[in-house]
Amino acid sequence: MTADADSTIRAAYQALFDKATARQDAFAQSPLPKIHIGMASCGIASGALETQAAFETALAEQGVEAHIHTVGCMGHCYAEPVVVIDHPDSGFPPILYPKITPDKAKMLVKLFLEEGDLCFEHIMGATVETERIPSVTELARFNREKRVIMNRCGRIDPEQIHEYIADGGYRALLEALCQPPEALIDLIEAAGLRGRGGAGFPTARKWRFARAASGADKRIICNADEGDPGAYMDRTLLESNPHQVIEGMLIAAIAMGATRGLFYVRAEYPLAVRILTQAVEQARQNGVLGKNILGSGIDFDIDLFQGAGVFVCGEETALIRSVEGYRGTPRHRPPFPVQRGLDGRPTVINNVKTLATVAPIVENGADWFRSIGTTDSPGTAVFSVVGNVTQPGLVEVPMGVTLRELIFDICGGIPKKKKFKAVQIGGPSGGCLPADFLDTPVDFDALTRAGAMMGSGGMVVMDEDTCMVDVSRYFLEFTQKESCGKCTFCRIGTRHLLDMLRRLTRGEGREGDIEQLETLSRAIKTGSLCSLGKTAPNPVLTSLTYFCDEYEAHINEGRCPGRVCRPLIAFYIDQEKCAIGCDSCFGCCPVDAIYTTSDRKKGIDQSLCVKCGECMVVCPSVYGAVVKVSPAHLVPVIEQPPDRLTWYRRSSGRRR
Repeated sequence: MTADADSTIRAAYQALFDKATARQDAFAQSPLPKIHIGMASCGIASGALETQAAFETALAEQGVEAHIHTVGCMGHCYAEPVVVIDHPDSGFPPILYPKITPDKAKMLVKLFLEEGDLCFEHIMGATVETERIPSVTELARFNREKRVIMNRCGRIDPEQIHEYIADGGYRALLEALCQPPEALIDLIEAAGLRGRGGAGFPTARKWRFARAASGADKRIICNADEGDPGAYMDRTLLESNPHQVIEGMLIAAIAMGATRGLFYVRAEYPLAVRILTQAVEQARQNGVLGKNILGSGIDFDIDLFQGAGVFVCGEETALIRSVEGYRGTPRHRPPFPVQRGLDGRPTVINNVKTLATVAPIVENGADWFRSIGTTDSPGTAVFSVVGNVTQPGLVEVPMGVTLRELIFDICGGIPKKKKFKAVQIGGPSGGCLPADFLDTPVDFDALTRAGAMMGSGGMVVMDEDTCMVDVSRYFLEFTQKESCGKCTFCRIGTRHLLDMLRRLTRGEGREGDIEQLETLSRAIKTGSLCSLGKTAPNPVLTSLTYFCDEYEAHINEGRCPGRVCRPLIAFYIDQEKCAIGCDSCFGCCPVDAIYTTSDRKKGIDQSLCVKCGECMVVCPSVYGAVVKVSPAHLVPVIEQPPDRLTWYRRSSGRRR
């Protein structure tokens, strides 16, 4: 590149940066309080729109001036709606308030913004003993994380491109435009970036194959077809910081020589689709997308395609067929997409998180990226940690952090003082790892050796009340339903596997079922064409390896150790704990199975009980009288003296 061309590009970017900075400085330097409200899907689902409306109303009624600033998701999904108030006159750094309802919003306006009371008891992470107010970065989610791709999430408004640019956005694009494409590929290769979509394939190798492929009209696709149960990392990134993903795609396009890009987004993500569409248009208007990007002479534009919610379309070749208008089914490889992909053109497909990682690498260098994570898996991993965990949400940690640190230190451990049982990593195609693996490092290779997989980053934590047979049934039910049906092993094999698991959860297990489950699972893995079929039996195989005793209990004893499978459980009321006169369970029973005994306590007619569990939910925790047991455990209770049998036998003198 000539010196004149380099100067032209840098001057164009500087003009764009100056304009964005001027707008952002006017906001940042305002003496008025700033109310930052998380408006990603998790916030909106928890009532953030109503909270915003309450702030607006209260500010108007109290005559208080303040800026309301909508941002994306910070990762504290358990605490939504999350509000951060930055009050210049308070003398404190920005303060984070969790679970702000409309009533709390009005309270904060009156007590904090108008009267100066910080509402200490509502501040996240504040300790009453020291009366110390932590900054946002000192909170557990942040002081143990290393944020690379989520650094701006929850700080900037994703619908305002100037906020991204003023924060240093598109600076990596500037550097990419001013160096040879081969140097970009070498940089990504030196950094050791591996695909964050699940397979961990070296990103630079894919780009290099595409650049070497014949043909000038090449394509790049961002795979945002996130369909794993419990996974929402890609959705959140697109809703909270779409321009970093766009910038990563631009850099990848320059490196491989692509002229057109495509976002493949699930149609079930309407907010992500709207924000991403707006971000693409703003990028065009500001000259970082479209014709002659920043005066460089390079043309590149982006389209958006909404997927129909088919899980198998997360596989590259199925995704391409879906875009081309065909049924989304995988095809044999080779040729690989980088050789012949979309409409026969060389095509690179990268995950949202992969592309979001590109700009920080270009800006900070390969050595910086290598300093994070492990030797073979450098960088960070983003997980959506859900299930039986105290603080579910999004977490970005360096590769190599152990499962114990992630689940217990960062996400608060298991609620209600229950024991950890297992964690499902890698979505429905991942594996279930027991407590013995809590010290396993989180990286591509260590998880594979343990029998699980990194996957796209979904992580489901399970406590002692989980039935691993039922968990296997649940995940296999999902993958079986999502099978495209092209492979016999996947189409028919997963169906037989699911039927066997359903029998076990009904207490209809047979001798030899465990051996047949394992044999069939390995046959499906061997004979399936794509990763959906090859990994669908993983939950079954790992749970058989680590929790075989639960399968044996279902088959040999007709018992569910986790007390989850309805045909294998029963509810009864402990007469010693039952409170006289409490009708909580009586009023909620949908089939009138609960009756009052002669001593005014409650009992359950087992012949009527449908095992919905509502009685257990409404029973006051101070009593805990409703107990869930396996039918095999009922015998000792029946052998108690006659006055203890009323929970099981229907009283002749039933009273209302």
